Amino acid sequence: MQCETCPHQQAGQGSGSPLRGSSLRAYTLVQGALLGAGSLELSAGPPCRLPATPPRLGAPRSRPRPQESRRPEPGAVQVIATARGTETECQDYRGGWLAGDLCQDLCEVGTLRYQRCLYYERGKKVLQAEWRGRPVVLKSEREAFTSFPPLSLLEEGPQGRPGEAELLLMVAGEVRHALGLELPSGSLGPLWPGWRGVGWRRQVASAWALLQQEEYVYLSLLQGLSRHVPPVLGSCGHFYAVEHLAAGSPRHQALFPLEQKQARARAQAVSRIALSFLDMVGHFDHDFSHRLHLCDIKPENFAIRRDLTVVAIDVDMAFFEPKMKEILEQNCTGDEDCNFFDCFSKCDLQVNKCGAHRVNSNLQVICDKIFRHWFSTTLRDSAVPLQRQLQLREAVRECAGPTRSSGRAAPSVFWKLRRLLQATLKELQEADK
Repeated sequence: MQCETCPHQQAGQGSGSPLRGSSLRAYTLVQGALLGAGSLELSAGPPCRLPATPPRLGAPRSRPRPQESRRPEPGAVQVIATARGTETECQDYRGGWLAGDLCQDLCEVGTLRYQRCLYYERGKKVLQAEWRGRPVVLKSEREAFTSFPPLSLLEEGPQGRPGEAELLLMVAGEVRHALGLELPSGSLGPLWPGWRGVGWRRQVASAWALLQQEEYVYLSLLQGLSRHVPPVLGSCGHFYAVEHLAAGSPRHQALFPLEQKQARARAQAVSRIALSFLDMVGHFDHDFSHRLHLCDIKPENFAIRRDLTVVAIDVDMAFFEPKMKEILEQNCTGDEDCNFFDCFSKCDLQVNKCGAHRVNSNLQVICDKIFRHWFSTTLRDSAVPLQRQLQLREAVRECAGPTRSSGRAAPSVFWKLRRLLQATLKELQEADK
């Protein structure tokens, strides 16, 4: 799984569980990635190139778009999944270094075919492939398994298995680092896979590489609890597989690829997608004991399922409240130093430090970057009545409009948008009768 046309690069704590009540059982961070079983065969496809490094706190708000790295260099050799690259992965597997429910299929069966490199940035690789006729995406934050720091207990300990208590302590530290949360010791048991025969060492090493990838931790954490994130389907070593969905793009007239062609049907689809965005906002704001902040909101980071449910497919820049505070609370000389992509804070000039609390919201940025595209203009030939268009435009303006000094949009605008979108959808459906 090596994109040889790309240069190889290596590159505070909160309290309480992020989920309420019985939801603690969802912390199957390793087992959740080993649920699927399937087969894997990689074939040659378009190479990828390295885009510019994204900004950090106090820098411009947007990262390079994934599609910028999708264009292959003219005449570049398509070698991302050559026999040599696949054999390297399998040599590690046969040598006892890798484990995962996709490894046997990758090295011995071969029924998943590489299609193209979707994205490569600072070692992070996103590959589109086909697995048993099903489109999937393979992801890893680093290109090579050896680029992940090994588990010290495996490096320093004897040939015997390390103590389970020691392992759980290490796992707790990794999850705390990723989420900014201190988990109760009783909830850590499901985070670690059970021993499976003589291959325990490779299982632990592979699970450790996965746990060092924050997006994997988030997707596994929320698996089965949220329809707005993709489930993890399986893994091999440091790569994990998720479902491939219809991603958004500014190139699409409606931001997302829609099957509906007729104007009224497309208007209904847009209304359903917008309502699903609102459902996701409410879910991330209120369904966990800590708010989940999305700091990189743009069409490319979301996708839709066939039923038009919105899915956050890139959560590299998603943070629960404790980690968000840790990120925002930095030194500053002005408010512009307190920008972390789409998450803003304010600079306290008396102490020259950014506030720990975000002053804008997921809803505000979605209204600005997504809803404005749909509802900022009125069209005489639209399937939506003109008066309803005007109401939606005003509600979106109100939602996205608050400045940094005035803080977040009023909570009432959420319900206003929801009522207007529901009314719009009902009117469009009645017009079809």
